[in-house]
Amino acid sequence: MIEETPPLVFGPFGARPKADIVARFREVPTSFIVDAMGGAGALDWRIHGIAGGAFAGVALTCECPPSDNLAFIAAIAESEAGDVLVAATGGSTAAALTGDLLLHVARNRGVVGLVTDGLVRDAADLEALALPVYAMGVTADSPSRRGPGAVRADIVCGGRLVSSGDVVVGDRDGVVVVPRVKIEATLAALEAVKAMEAEMLDLVRKGARALPLPGAVTRSPTDKAWRKA
Repeated sequence: MIEETPPLVFGPFGARPKADIVARFREVPTSFIVDAMGGAGALDWRIHGIAGGAFAGVALTCECPPSDNLAFIAAIAESEAGDVLVAATGGSTAAALTGDLLLHVARNRGVVGLVTDGLVRDAADLEALALPVYAMGVTADSPSRRGPGAVRADIVCGGRLVSSGDVVVGDRDGVVVVPRVKIEATLAALEAVKAMEAEMLDLVRKGARALPLPGAVTRSPTDKAWRKA
């Protein structure tokens, strides 16, 4: 007997990061967070803001086959306040993952953002909804709802591994994922990044014409010492 593939698979979800921990990432530039993680962590640059503004929340993942959003609908049903829906479609551009109605339901449940490597639709209504939506682009084509798919599974979205429980932050520079196991270390490193950025900003506001960047050459090529180096 050949067993049929179940339409949806649900993975486990460990303890969500506490709200006060997630709050420490709000209003922090994604570039600072990337620097705190050693210079990497951003999703594919093509995933950009379609509607809404900056956000920070806890990843709730789903994996959807091209042109199908059954798993996405299931993820909404599993969502809690403060979640960011992160939907992997394999970069599909065949149809939209979702439009304004489903995202309105998500917002009603307290979801604070959507990130997908696919497309969305109803752009004007999404702007009015004021829920941060980050996607590859917009299309009017609609998806089916047959599955298969997965909810709370580890996914690859925008070239990065994303797990439910990771912290996701988005702004005009893009989307950054902080793995759950690196949250505390990233927050600690952020303090040093903020201090360095503040120091550099103070220098340039005072008229600095060069910055003492670690590992960078700051001397003029006409400097004899530079030429001997």
